[in-house]
This record gives sequence, C-alpha cells and structure tokens, in this order.
Amino acid sequence: MPAGGIVPNRYANDAGTGAGFFNDVLGLETAMAMDFITTYRSAAQPMAQISIIAGDPSGLRPAYSVGVDDVDAVHARAVAAGHEILYALRDEPWGVRRFFVRDPLGDIANVVQNKD
Repeated sequence: MPAGGIVPNRYANDAGTGAGFFNDVLGLETAMAMDFITTYRSAAQPMAQISIIAGDPSGLRPAYSVGVDDVDAVHARAVAAGHEILYALRDEPWGVRRFFVRDPLGDIANVVQNKD
C-alpha cells in the first residue's frame, strides 16, 4: 500500500498567494482551489505538487500531506506504533478522510485518502 504522493504544505494569509508565480513563472497548473487551500501541480508529473494553505480547518499546520490508498490501515499502524495522533481520523466535508500524526522529526503529517 504505497503512498500516492507527498505534498509539501506552505502557509500564507491567502491561499491564492503566489498564483502568478506558481502558474505563470513555474508553469504549474492549479489542481485544487478552495477558500483555505490551493494546490499546484506539474502537468507533466501530476504527483509533483505544492499546497499553499491559509489556515487548515483543524487549526494545526501540517508540514506535508501524504496521499494513501487506505487511511484507516495507516492510522491503525501509527496508533499501534505509538505515534502521537494530533487530529483524529475523520471524514472531511470536502471529500477526504484524514488524520494528523507527529513524525519522528517532530513535524505534523496530514495523512489523507480521497473518497470516491
């Protein structure tokens, strides 16, 4: 059950900050734009992405997001291994199931599965 992609998260007061840079200068396309997050990706390598976040609804600031096929299984492994869960496993209204876990380096990982 490999990770589908790892996306660095950057923070700004406005999720649209940098759109001209990411779209026009770097040539990335806007993959997703919501009030609190904009994700840019490479058309040639769609898993090459970066997200700009104005404020995660959780109130936390995950350093990166990891897309997985079975978030429940990853959550169970993280709990069994004794990792600190900072945001409980849940379904979000924008169509993902996710949880936050502290990684061994002290950063927060957003582990997420898109719901179909």
